[in-house]
Formats: sequence, C-alpha cells, structure tokens
Amino acid sequence: MGTRLLRHINLIGIGLYVLALIAISVAFKAHALQPKWMLWGMGEVLFFFLLTAVFYPRWKNDDPKRFWRKVFWTAFAIRAVYAFVMCYYYYWETGIGFEFDAADSRWYHDTGVYLSKCLKKGHISYIFRYLNAYTMGWSDQGFPLWLTLVYTIFGRSWLVPRLFKALMSAYLCIVVWKLGSRTFGERTGRLAAVMCVFTPILVQICGVHTKEMEMIFLSILALERMDYLIRSKRYTVWNILFPILLIGLAFGFRTIVGMCLVFAFLVFVALSSPDMVGKKGKIITMVATVIVFLVFLFTPIGREMRIIYRLKFSDLQYQSNRYESLGMKHGELAQSWVLAPGAFVLPLSPMVEESPDHNKMIHGSTFVTNFLAFFAMLAIVIAFRQKKWRDFSLIGAYELSYLALIMFSFAANSERYHEPAIPLLILMAAYAMTHLRRKDLRIFYVYCGLLFIALFVWNWLKLSARGMV
Repeated sequence: MGTRLLRHINLIGIGLYVLALIAISVAFKAHALQPKWMLWGMGEVLFFFLLTAVFYPRWKNDDPKRFWRKVFWTAFAIRAVYAFVMCYYYYWETGIGFEFDAADSRWYHDTGVYLSKCLKKGHISYIFRYLNAYTMGWSDQGFPLWLTLVYTIFGRSWLVPRLFKALMSAYLCIVVWKLGSRTFGERTGRLAAVMCVFTPILVQICGVHTKEMEMIFLSILALERMDYLIRSKRYTVWNILFPILLIGLAFGFRTIVGMCLVFAFLVFVALSSPDMVGKKGKIITMVATVIVFLVFLFTPIGREMRIIYRLKFSDLQYQSNRYESLGMKHGELAQSWVLAPGAFVLPLSPMVEESPDHNKMIHGSTFVTNFLAFFAMLAIVIAFRQKKWRDFSLIGAYELSYLALIMFSFAANSERYHEPAIPLLILMAAYAMTHLRRKDLRIFYVYCGLLFIALFVWNWLKLSARGMV
C-alpha cells in the first residue's frame, strides 16, 4: 500500500465518523452524546487514523530489529501511560478505581484479593474449595488465579495487573507482525503491527480489570506458535508442547476460545499444501490433535463445553427474549439469525446518550472496528483471488468459527465478547489494504455509504426500542 492511498483511506474514516456523529446528534438532538463522550470518540478516531498514517510510512522500511523495537516500545509506552492515568480517571469518575458499569471487574478483583490472602497464609486447600464452590465454570477461573499470583507477589494494587496488560498488548503487536509476515508477506505484517499499536480498543482494555487482554494475548500467541510449528517443520518437544500449553490456558479464560484454537489448527493442517505437511504428517498431526481435544473433554473443561453449548449457544432467541423482558420494541431484529450476517461489523458504534457509559466512552474505538470490517471481509475474497486460501486457513478458521459461535449465542451484541476477534480482524484488514485494486476501492466507497446508513438506523433503533422517538 502506498502512503497516499493509506492517507486517503484514513481521511475517509475520519470524515465518515464526523459526518455520522453530526447527523445523528442533529437528528436526535434531545439524545445527543454529552460533549465529554464526543471528545473521547474523536480522540480515539484521530489517534488511530492519524498516527497510523504518520508512523507506518516512517517505520515500514526499517530493518527487522529496529522495527521490532519501535513497535514494541511505542506500544508499551502508550499503554503503560494510559493504564496509569485511567486508574485515577476512573477513581475520579466512579469513586472506586474501576471502569464504568464495572461488574465482572469487581468480582475478579475481590476474588483475587481473597485468594491471595489464602495463599499468603498457606491455606491452599481453601483456594481449591472456593474455586469448586463459587466460580461459574472453568473459563472464569483463569483470570482470578492470575490476579491471585500478581497480588501475592506485588501486593493488591489496581495498577500492576494493568501494567502487565500493557506489556502483553505491546508484545501482541510483535506477534501479529510475525504471524502476518509469515502468512501474507512482510509488507502486510508490518502494516498490521503498526495498526495494532494505534488501535484504540487494544490500548483501552489495558486500563480495565477484565480478562480480555490476557485472553487475546494467549489466543493470538497460540495461533502464531501453531503457524511457526507447521511452517518451520521444527517438531521439537518445546515447539509442540508450547501451543498445547497456551490452548490449555486459553480454556481457563473463555472455553470457546480454546475450542476455536483446536478447530483452527485442525483446519490449517488439513488444508496445508503437500510441501508444507505431507499426507503422513497430516494424519499424525490431526490424530494427535484429536487425542489432545478428547483429553480436554474428560476434564472439567469438557463438562463446561457441554454446559455452555446447552445453556448459551442453543437458544437463538436469547437477545429477542431479553428485549421483550425489558419491555423494549424491535426484539425480533435482535435474533441471532438476523445479526449473524453482520458478524465482522457488529456491534455498531453507539452515538446517542441512551447507552452504558463504558460503551459511550469507547464509541470511537467501536467505529474504528466497524470501518476496518470492510477490509477484513474483503481479505477473504482476496485470499481466494490470489489462491492463498491455504495460507489463510489458520487465521480464517479461527476468526470465522469464533465469530460464528459468538453470533449464535447469548453474546451476539456484546462488545466485550467481540474483542478477541479484533487482532485478526486488523491483520485481515492489513492484508486487504496492501492488495487493493481500483475495483475494490469502488466497493469500499459503497460500504462507507452503507455504514453511514447503518449507524444512523442502529442509533434510531436504540431510541425507538425505548419509545424515545
């Protein structure tokens, strides 16, 4: 991608956001966002589009070591400063040091504090008793246990776990670079890394006490190590065991993440070209993967997988019933089969006041994801057009399976549950951007018009459902 084309696309992104925000604020004047939320949104949008356009041209031709250092240390500095500032900002806004509408965050923190006290006093049996009795399942145990370790070593500070998030998020940019370069070429990998540095939501989740950053880091690192294992053909004990360990840890943060990682690896091996994995190698690798998966099935993880499928992924009317229980209209539009086609784009940016404070604060970040979704979807077309679908299979299988499970679940419209898909969405978008054709740009302009209409309708539906318009 040329510098001029990148700036052109980014200017369109800024213009589209400003136009949509103005149109929605004027049309629904009584419900327009407060100025502070508008400033947050504008800051997020400018942060991504302007800084990506400035730094990618400066860094793209650096030697690998120099590029690595610039990406990592810039990303870490931004995230560490943000995490530090937000500890005090949230305390000033909410009085408790946690993000707006904090629920799970408080529970994770309180659990980590309690378990760290038990550990310091040597009451290890209490920890196992507590986990068995009070957690919602295996996928809710990983993050409290991580906090327990951090609090035991560093003390019960809000800041320390968030600084670890900053470190993970910074190194995530490097992992995306490696995965992208191996899959789509160095140019794509570098653009994806720079975009990750300045993707606002990957900065903002370093300032909250939820488990998404750790989950994202584990899953993308697992994919990168799987990719390295197959492409390098270095089947050492460590290279084999490390991805398995990462998958096991991922199960401890969200069960479906672990499931999708196993599925993606199976697809990648099955579709790999013969020169990468021979027929004998495919059989051995796939059988070994299935055995590992069956081992998981006979652990608490397997039991939770069955429970989660029955309770959270079999009821496609969940969102519709929730709307009805709250006395809201348009519940029929909230069904999973209606929302599923928008898996890459949803949830759309909330630009009216009738939204949770946290969602209003990150509405600019959400818009960035909505905007990049076009390029992520176009990447699938380009992969087939360039006959690179085999290389794309690991990334595509994980991203599509994860989004499909989310869309056909209780969390179809939950911003938090879509966050683990964002790094690969960025990587796919970078691939499309670095292989754009003139015809693709024409479709892009059409998408921008459709996104503007969708944002307007989405926010009208939010108000209409509550009888406000």
